[in-house]
Amino acid sequence: MGVINRVLSLITCCLFLLFLPASQAAVLDDDRADVLYHSYEGGGMKIDGPAVLVRKKAGESVALSAYYYVDTISSASVDVMSTASPYIEERKEGQLGIELLNDKTIMALNYRQSEESDFLASSVSFDVSHDTFGDLTNLAIGLTYGDNEIRRNGDETFLEQSEQYRIRASISQILTRNLTASINIEGVADQGYLNNPYRTVRFIDEDIGSGVGYQAEVYPNTRNSFAAKLSASYFLPWHAALLGHYRQFTDSWAINARDIELVYRQPIFDLELEIKGRHYQQTQADFYQDLFPYRNAQNFLARDKELSDFNDKTIGMSLTYILPEKYSFEGWHSEFSLQWDHIVFAYNNFRDPTADAAVGEEPLYTFSANVIRAFVSINF
Repeated sequence: MGVINRVLSLITCCLFLLFLPASQAAVLDDDRADVLYHSYEGGGMKIDGPAVLVRKKAGESVALSAYYYVDTISSASVDVMSTASPYIEERKEGQLGIELLNDKTIMALNYRQSEESDFLASSVSFDVSHDTFGDLTNLAIGLTYGDNEIRRNGDETFLEQSEQYRIRASISQILTRNLTASINIEGVADQGYLNNPYRTVRFIDEDIGSGVGYQAEVYPNTRNSFAAKLSASYFLPWHAALLGHYRQFTDSWAINARDIELVYRQPIFDLELEIKGRHYQQTQADFYQDLFPYRNAQNFLARDKELSDFNDKTIGMSLTYILPEKYSFEGWHSEFSLQWDHIVFAYNNFRDPTADAAVGEEPLYTFSANVIRAFVSINF
């Protein structure tokens, strides 16, 4: 309840400010069409695919949007290789949305559905954004409800459900001519079947030759989490910009995480160069262990490395080309962007079970990944 109360306190403040009188009507964003291709490869996993977004205004106060995304996932990760065979699957995701403008307030309603061979997720979200104090302040609140259906390939009798409730609020403020800042908070409540039906934990078993046995993970059926992020951007005298954020996360599974990111953005003629660095660190869930002492060692069991104690570091850069207006068709604003991130993951209490070493003495697991995104956006 503490998580939800913290979010509700800020939302109450936002709701009060939403009804202050407005000085000038806001406008909806321009019509646009985006095409994205992204690729992630690292740790034995490869995920890649295209996405398309189209957004079109119907008059000055209504805008409609549609989004479709397809990716292919192939995995031979350390988790998979220790107990199963590599796999390939496809995920499809679509979203429909509508935005309504009333004076200074924009309301948005979105429905999204994602489908895999063994997972069906759907969600509906509602967001309200309002400009006030001479357009120097933007206030936003939002709610999302998600419903998930989980199956297990090869087992027709397996069927589980989970639900998710999200509540969020933000305040963005122009502080000076060159400095803007924002605070975002979000509370999330998950309930139902929350673990992966294929994942196992390992335990010491001296009755078998390998010395290690495996059993299915068992998670709690509830999880509450809270996150707060402080962001700022400062425009430098030579037309560059410095951006940064600090984010703190905590949940009912005893995970505490924080990340900090710094971005430098520099225009060069019709190009825009961006360089960034990010550091993320988290503690483990209270029911996580790399190796349990025996079968059913505790009520809840997890060996998902994403619930372990780990950190990752990211360096990245992007180059965006903004098409000059004299070359634009009908004055349409067009951008072409290529982005690359390199991420290094280091796990502090998750060991590589595929290594040639005694059980429980394997080297700690590390790997790196590359993320590439190619993006085209046309505003018309």
